[in-house]
Amino acid sequence: MPFSHHSHSGQFCAHAKDTLEDVVKAALAKKMHLLALTEHMPREQRDLYPEEVGGYSEKGLLDTFRRYYDEARRLQQAYLSTVNVLIGMEVDWVRPSSKAFIENLLAEFPLELFVGSVHHVHCVPIDYSTALFDEARDISGGSNEKLFEDYFDLQYEMLVALRPPVVGHFDLIRLKSDDPDTNFASMEGVRRRISRNLAFITEYGGVIELNSAALRKGLKEPYPNGVISKEFLALGGNFTISDDSHGVDQVGSHYRELLRFAKEVGILQITYFEKGSSNRDPRFPNVTSKTTTLSLLESHPFFA
Repeated sequence: MPFSHHSHSGQFCAHAKDTLEDVVKAALAKKMHLLALTEHMPREQRDLYPEEVGGYSEKGLLDTFRRYYDEARRLQQAYLSTVNVLIGMEVDWVRPSSKAFIENLLAEFPLELFVGSVHHVHCVPIDYSTALFDEARDISGGSNEKLFEDYFDLQYEMLVALRPPVVGHFDLIRLKSDDPDTNFASMEGVRRRISRNLAFITEYGGVIELNSAALRKGLKEPYPNGVISKEFLALGGNFTISDDSHGVDQVGSHYRELLRFAKEVGILQITYFEKGSSNRDPRFPNVTSKTTTLSLLESHPFFA
């Protein structure tokens, strides 16, 4: 019963491909139990990605999100008897004003979950290109360590403000760095911030995704890396799994390696969400969380 709590489509995301329905069909073909649709939230005009400049606007992104929501509802009903579909979004926390922007979206759209992510530091995208990563690092003072500290401080700001049900790609900041496989072991200030964030997620009951996109992009470990995952596990934290797919060919991508990693870390149970009476987050009264064992997941035909 594999599942993913983080996905995108080219129909509603400029850096993805394929239609939303094709992504749902791919999950069905792979016998996934559940797929959460989590297109990116619309952003302010000043936060457009380079690929969006000239072709998009703040209003245009909001209109696109409305079309996404309507299509997601249609697909949820159309595939009701074959695959569980949850409708959500991936939030992009850029600055403190992001809070009101996100709360307005949650008020307008009755979503069933959201993924809390940080893609910008100092309002500069840090996972888009090496050049933009370097720009953010220069603003931080020129060192990876200081940029990493700033990233985890911004993540903490997002966590406190939003308490996301699912925390997205926890250590995304390492992707475009000089050492994308770093475990931050020699960076005392970074480690303190990571520990603080993990403790807070555990305290409010958030779930961290094991995100296979890092493996797809050539990193040795998923997000979060092994050291961070072991620390969160020791705190009693809960994990789910996500492919962060941006098209049909990435649905369920690198899941065998992801489960192998989880086993090596010592994770025995995986949390997932589905429709039902809420037992976790009153903001989403029609969604419940459940757990399955890693061994049961491994026995699914998907992993044969």
